[in-house]
Parts: sequence; C-alpha cells; structure tokens
Amino acid sequence: MDAEITHRMEMSERKMLRVEGVQHVESFTDEKIAIDTNMGFLLVAGEGLHITQLNLDAGTMVVEGFVNGIQYREAGSRQGRRGKKILNRLLR
Repeated sequence: MDAEITHRMEMSERKMLRVEGVQHVESFTDEKIAIDTNMGFLLVAGEGLHITQLNLDAGTMVVEGFVNGIQYREAGSRQGRRGKKILNRLLR
C-alpha cells in the first residue's frame, strides 16, 4: 500500500464511476451505494448500479450503472442521525 493515500473520483458519461480512497463499502443496492472513504462518507445514488471491481487493499472501486447523484457526509454524521432518531422516539 502506498504511503500517501489519495482520494479521486472519475466519472464517464454518468455510466461508470471509478473511486480511489475506498476504505469500506457499508451497503449497496441497485439504487444506492454507501462507501466509507478516506475523505468522508460517500453516497452514490442511481439506477442499475453494480460494483464491478472492488480492491480494498488498493482502495479502489468501479461502479457501473446510471449515476443520479453523489453526496459526501462527514465521518460520524451517519451515526449521529441514527442516535437522534432513537433519542426522539424515547422522548415522545
């Protein structure tokens, strides 16, 4: 593994997305892929999404399908939202 970890995304015609800096794939369906990267939590939304290549040792991933959106969230923000929902239900 390289000493310097990079984060890069390359998209081609909204049909192929290559991501570098992938640390973990949290979940995936044909409509959403949740990825933990070295630059934060990444959500990819689309239609007919498939992970065609995944190499966690190299930190690379290739997604094919039609990409509708890409969104970053800060690390830990996902857990914070889940905790607030539980707290809100308890305080009702």
